Amino acid sequence: MAEKRKVYSAEFTQEAVRLITEQRYGVAETARHLGINVNMLRRWKQKYTANAHTAFPGNGRLTAEQEALRQLRDEVKRLRMARDMLKKALRFFVNEPR
Repeated sequence: MAEKRKVYSAEFTQEAVRLITEQRYGVAETARHLGINVNMLRRWKQKYTANAHTAFPGNGRLTAEQEALRQLRDEVKRLRMARDMLKKALRFFVNEPR
């Protein structure tokens, strides 16, 4: 059976990155101390340095761009379903004997 993926809170990730950036601890040392993978900590640091205030939105929270994209995908799905229903109705009425 596959292992469950660990989920870290936004506060934990921010604190881990703060240890590296502000406290000047090494990445490997911090990862060992916190019990996480070094590469994961490096990715967190890259996200944080790229965009500090929206780097870790938290579990289930989306950034503004991700939320807009999700809404647009939902709208496209709804419109495609409506289009398909209209196509079926049109076929039904065209093939109906008089």
